[in-house]
Formats: sequence, structure tokens, C-alpha cells
Amino acid sequence: MNLIIYLIAGAIVGYIASRIMRTNSQQGLLLDIVVGVIGAFLAGYFISPMVGIGTINDAITIPTLVVTLIGSIALLAIVNIFRGRRFRSA
Repeated sequence: MNLIIYLIAGAIVGYIASRIMRTNSQQGLLLDIVVGVIGAFLAGYFISPMVGIGTINDAITIPTLVVTLIGSIALLAIVNIFRGRRFRSA
């Protein structure tokens, strides 16, 4: 049951990150989940030690979702850099 909750939280975080980075039209629900889960991994490895807040792997709270969101946004920024695309402005 926890796996389903983590996938739903990862999908929500991945969707929000893709909307912020304006890559939502290029990816679907499965990639949103992947972005959320890999973003949680990146956040847990790089961001969590700096701010002292866990990721959605520890508990699903607002601070952990924000840290995971930052990791997901960083992941999408890295992907955009490697694809050779510039950040889109509003």
C-alpha cells in the first residue's frame, strides 16, 4: 500500500515540476511518476543533507514534498540542458 502512496505522491510532484519547467506537453503520467521518483532520489542525495529535511521516502509532509519538488525541477533542468533546449520564458 505504501508503494501506491509513493507513486501517487511522485506523480503529483512530477506533474507540478513539469508544469513549472513547461515540459508537461512532452510527457505523460508515467514520465511524471519517473520524474517525481528520480527527483526524490536526487533531493535525498544532494538537497536533504543541506537543509536537514527528508524526502517523500521518509514521510509525506509538505516540507518533504517541497524538497522533492526542488529535486524534480533540478532533474528537468538537467534534462533540458542535455537536450540542448533553453529554458522557456513565460
